[in-house]
Amino acid sequence: MPIAPKLVVGLGNPGAEYSETRHNAGFWFCARLADTLGVSLAREARFHGFAGQARAAGVWLLTPQTFMNRSGQSVAALMRFYRIEPAELLVVHDELDILPGQLRLKFGGGLGGHNGLKDITAHLGTQDYWRLRVGIGHPGDRNEVVHYVLKPPRREEREAIDKALDRALGVWPKMAAGQWPEATKAANERNPNKELKELK
Repeated sequence: MPIAPKLVVGLGNPGAEYSETRHNAGFWFCARLADTLGVSLAREARFHGFAGQARAAGVWLLTPQTFMNRSGQSVAALMRFYRIEPAELLVVHDELDILPGQLRLKFGGGLGGHNGLKDITAHLGTQDYWRLRVGIGHPGDRNEVVHYVLKPPRREEREAIDKALDRALGVWPKMAAGQWPEATKAANERNPNKELKELK
């Protein structure tokens, strides 16, 4: 029987100063999905974040407010309370290793040095959960990564990211139905915006 997600987590950092930065791509997706599903995200102190439930879809949405490197505290609190299994979790996050405009949906695997994923994995004790990686591109210098993810994307990058988020919303019904092979194929289509292939 297909396993549908019971929790979608968008990763990012709280506060107005971070709201438009690359590291908040997960927050951007969760906000769009909440609008699509008609869900209001409200502060839930017990879950250390903003959360809301789409009852018809049987799924919770969560944006942790713990800062990125403590995301697991928030995620684990909600999962324990509602007895959600790791295989029923989808984490949406920014990804340096793919270009703006591209998505990668995958189950398990490595953490790619992402501090949010590291903390979630540490709290859950497993890497076996779904991730939707939203491409933000790489600055080309590993020493610039921290500065890069905490800055807003350039205009053309943001436009490409927005198109990818729209595509992810289009794939959501497949994910919600637990149709993961079909969702993965649709999400992982190569970026049609050839002009972005050289962006750094």
